[in-house]
Amino acid sequence: MKRRVFTALGASALMLAVAGSASAQGKFPEKAITLVVPSAPGGTTDFVARLVADQLAQALGQAVIVDNKAGAAGNIGNQAVARAKPDGHTLLVAYSGYQVGNPHLFKKAGWDPIKDFEPVAMMARAPQLVVVRTGLPFKTMQELVAYAKANPGKLNFASSGAGSIQHIAGEMLQQQTGTSLTHVPYKGASPAVQDLLGGNVDIFITTPASVVAQVKADKLKALGVTGNVRLASLPDVPTVAEAGFPQFKLDSWFALYAPTGTPADVVQALNKAVGKILSQPEIQKKALESGTTVELMTPVQLGAYTKSELDFWGKVIKTANVTLD
Repeated sequence: MKRRVFTALGASALMLAVAGSASAQGKFPEKAITLVVPSAPGGTTDFVARLVADQLAQALGQAVIVDNKAGAAGNIGNQAVARAKPDGHTLLVAYSGYQVGNPHLFKKAGWDPIKDFEPVAMMARAPQLVVVRTGLPFKTMQELVAYAKANPGKLNFASSGAGSIQHIAGEMLQQQTGTSLTHVPYKGASPAVQDLLGGNVDIFITTPASVVAQVKADKLKALGVTGNVRLASLPDVPTVAEAGFPQFKLDSWFALYAPTGTPADVVQALNKAVGKILSQPEIQKKALESGTTVELMTPVQLGAYTKSELDFWGKVIKTANVTLD
């Protein structure tokens, strides 16, 4: 478990004095805020948490702790927040693959995306990037599919865990191309990337933030972007539609949730603070450089969106016939 504290250094003395006064009166925030990331350090969920953590500490006048609680395909972290005191001091930086995928993958995930969480704010969105290790005899999506068809079962693909969006993406790719690949699950994106760099796995379909630096350094090869447009950070990499596979489209989103029962004024205060952070040009630039885009929703909008995505991914997972029970 990795923890990192972002302090309120750089905030004005007046802001800190006001925060201290509010704390004395029992108003939010009264103490350090913990952002629980349900995955290992190094992935996009972790990136998004750290993108806003320092600025959030300054805005609220309290330290912000990023706490990576990886394991059980995200269920450990989600359970921790679902069971936390609903006072706004323990928050979930949710990854869509877990938040709206796990309820369809596990009969007993130990948490419910609607009943156990208060929507706070959408923060970022990212397409998936199809990357392969160096040394393979193909450089395009078309060549990958042709090789996979000629060598069924020879290629494998990594994921950040059984049932993760990377796993489902690999299953969808096989269904849509008539290929046969071997799934190799990992406990998060970071260890999967390390094995991809080490040549132990062949393919990884993941969010750009996890691999864009390695692609730019020519340590990995990017074959396609699963979104509608090319990435600003990798303009030479075609979309999968341009590469000849228009039906293979996926994206991930990352949002902030609080335990059910968190006061509405606390939720609104957090949404407002996050909104100001995401409006900053330097934050938007960092996101774009990593292959993500910032996106804000109100708590009501995020609540409605969570329900619609829960229904959508339920259909996708059922079609892919993926289960973890």
